[in-house]
Amino acid sequence: MDKREHPRRWAILAVLAVAVFVVSIDSTVLNVALPTLGRELDAGTSELQWMVDAYSLVLAGLLLLAGSLSDRFGRKRLLIIGLLLFGAASVAAAFSTESWELIAARALMGAGASAFMPGTLSILVHVFSEEERPKAIGVWGAVTALGAVTGPLIGGALLDHFWWGSLYLVNVVVVAAAVLGAAVLVPESTDPGSHPLDPLSTLLSIVGVSALVYGVIEQPRFGWSSPEVLAGLIGGAVVTVLFFVRQATARHPMIDLAVVRNRRFLGSSGTMAVLMFALTGSLFVLTQQFQLVLGYSPFAAGAAILPLAVALMICSPLSPVLAKALGVRNTVVLSLLVLAAGYAGFALFTEEYGYGAMVGAMALVGAGMGLSQPLVNDVLMTAGPPEKSGLLSSMNDTVQEMGAAFGVAVVGSVLAARYAAAYTPDGPEAATHSLDQALEAAKTLPDATARATVDAAKSAFSQAFSASAAVCAGVAVLGAVAAAVLLPGLLGGPETDDTPEAAAAEAPATRQSVA
Repeated sequence: MDKREHPRRWAILAVLAVAVFVVSIDSTVLNVALPTLGRELDAGTSELQWMVDAYSLVLAGLLLLAGSLSDRFGRKRLLIIGLLLFGAASVAAAFSTESWELIAARALMGAGASAFMPGTLSILVHVFSEEERPKAIGVWGAVTALGAVTGPLIGGALLDHFWWGSLYLVNVVVVAAAVLGAAVLVPESTDPGSHPLDPLSTLLSIVGVSALVYGVIEQPRFGWSSPEVLAGLIGGAVVTVLFFVRQATARHPMIDLAVVRNRRFLGSSGTMAVLMFALTGSLFVLTQQFQLVLGYSPFAAGAAILPLAVALMICSPLSPVLAKALGVRNTVVLSLLVLAAGYAGFALFTEEYGYGAMVGAMALVGAGMGLSQPLVNDVLMTAGPPEKSGLLSSMNDTVQEMGAAFGVAVVGSVLAARYAAAYTPDGPEAATHSLDQALEAAKTLPDATARATVDAAKSAFSQAFSASAAVCAGVAVLGAVAAAVLLPGLLGGPETDDTPEAAAAEAPATRQSVA
């Protein structure tokens, strides 16, 4: 048996899968409850937005610190501490009576998730052999994506039968099971060569990532050119540059710049950002398509996305098998092209074809995600030594959060701009902004005018939906090009000198030896 192969590794994987599933669910489950929360807590648009964003903002901002802490003080320890904080914050969220209370509870949930999320992937690296690791990471990635996809379905089902606080009380049961399983099954691991934390690196990492995410998540409300968004994006970029400068000069840097410049890291992190950009951006418009155009309830809209989830779950275990036959690079490139084909199918969708025409497109998207995500995760986790797996995992999670945030912001911007340009008939001012506002405005109009307003709005949204899907397809194709250039042909351990400069230097020598 491999020296890193744990006898209870599959049971450990089950525990870790439960943990990442609850985190992924909470990134999307709240969306279907926003109308209910607006009524129950008398919350305005800004408060509702922060109920969603507080979780993502804190989660993304603390991931690098959490990964570094897990390497230093123990991945199992941070896993259990994070789960307990997440569970306690879920109780507070369930019984919130004011908007600010729920926002604060969601922020604490993000802090808890940031503490245990990196440890889930880094622990896998230590308990599975190199041969079985791709399969284990495939399960981890599939469960992560499945949680995000099924979040609206679970939220809709709970809201149909219980009060909105049930969305969070369910977390408590899941967290309790995960904590018990982690305490009994998961072994402790640390980085024996870890150094003391650098306070300045820690501060710069939190401020830089948080500012960037803040700018992106505020874009739908204020626009790309607003002072709030520009301050977040430009300020975050400047602080992030300062963070990397600090890593080059600090006695004990938080991250190894050689790892960041490694082609494995550049290729896998870029591909992961593309995957999350496309997935979250498409889910953002799909749920609106199902509810506003096709008239589905929140629960039915969540159920309508199941073909994507089923295809993802079927294809994820096949990813390592296909990689053995075609190679990692070729498999990921092919998967991204399948993903792009799925989004191209959405772009060609028109309202009169109905739901049936979308099933094939969702199946392609799920297949593309399922085949590529496990391999990309595995390549990223081998971009550095196993002792740094906590930090590598946190960098992976940070990239995913950034990609997801940009996906919603960019795809949402395209949706809004194309809708406004396509809505041409005279009608209420509100109808020119979005389909949901057009449907609300139509309720107060005479029948003939209401029908004309609704028809024009749905036609405009169909064009906007196609444009948004085309953006996702284009991003997937760009990701395929980047993967073809940067990803390794085969899985394996970290390469000693895999920077772009080293690869360029090796090329002439390789050609000479062949000659």
